[in-house]
Amino acid sequence: MRLSHIPLRLVTGAFILNAGLGKRHLDEESAAGLQAMAVRVVPQLGRLEPEQFGKLISYAETALGAALLTPFLPSRLVGVGLGVFSGSLVTLYFKTPGMTLDDGIRPSRQGTALAKDVWMLGIAAALVLDPKPKPRGT
Repeated sequence: MRLSHIPLRLVTGAFILNAGLGKRHLDEESAAGLQAMAVRVVPQLGRLEPEQFGKLISYAETALGAALLTPFLPSRLVGVGLGVFSGSLVTLYFKTPGMTLDDGIRPSRQGTALAKDVWMLGIAAALVLDPKPKPRGT
């Protein structure tokens, strides 16, 4: 891991880990609401019971957050995981009615909470695309 990756991994890892831990005890209504939104991106998630979905999302976010905070895991690997996660959130933003203004890009007042997740997609790209450091002495 490069020194420049530490702040990127630290802020996203802590944020996602906290979100995952916060979803450990979702009530059925909250889990069903999250599931209804997620089904817009991955329709197969509708096959799960809301309680199962709530646990799945909690475990997935907790695992991703912990992976980002684990220094011996390669930045490119955790960057790919972050890219899938944040890409799903950005897709959700575009697929949810009322999240964008008439231009289909800029966020509406309701869409700002999801649109802000684009920062994680940028961090994922930085982690994945950053060139490997050259060995010393070359």
